[in-house]
Amino acid sequence: TKDRALIIVTLYSFSTLGEAWAQLKKSLADEAEVHLKFSSKLQSEVEKPLLNFRENFKKDMKKCDHHIADLRKHLASRYAAVEKARKALTERQKDLEMKTQQLEVKLSNKTEEEIKKARRKSTQAGDDLMRCVDLYNQAQSKWFEEMVTTTLELERLEVERVEMIRQHLCQYTQLRHETDMFNQSTVELVDQLLRKVDPAKDRELWVKEHKTGDIRPVDMEI
Repeated sequence: TKDRALIIVTLYSFSTLGEAWAQLKKSLADEAEVHLKFSSKLQSEVEKPLLNFRENFKKDMKKCDHHIADLRKHLASRYAAVEKARKALTERQKDLEMKTQQLEVKLSNKTEEEIKKARRKSTQAGDDLMRCVDLYNQAQSKWFEEMVTTTLELERLEVERVEMIRQHLCQYTQLRHETDMFNQSTVELVDQLLRKVDPAKDRELWVKEHKTGDIRPVDMEI
């Protein structure tokens, strides 16, 4: 039994160049197939999801920008309304003051009516200013709240973006590791066969194939 085991070990302790070459061709074909699968998975599991995420992320950012821009425009219009109301109140107060001075110089029913009218307009202008200031403050408060909310949302999106990229880059390294491990195993097998190539064994096979070891005709003597 020991002798038989020794014979088996001896038989498997060498290989021919043809066997190594056949294994090399098979390994190259297997590696090519694995690389195709790697390329396909890389595109479907890494590249495509990242590109889709980038497009959606850009849309989300654009939506946030437009929302903040709209709020800023609304706040600016409220501020302009306040300034306009403030200017109108100043003009009404000046008009009331001028008419009051005229009344002191010359007392008349017409002047008194104009003063009453000017006073009503001044009061109305003051009310308009207060209303505009109130609307501006509401818009400013809304803008501030939305800025805080949007900032928090942007921070959340940034965390999501980093985690998304990290996961897919990890997926890439995993695919790459699996491919490299397979390629390494095929190379090791070919390397082992090449290291065990025995030229004497190849010579023996060549002799058998070409029958150069058969008995050759020789000169005959009588």
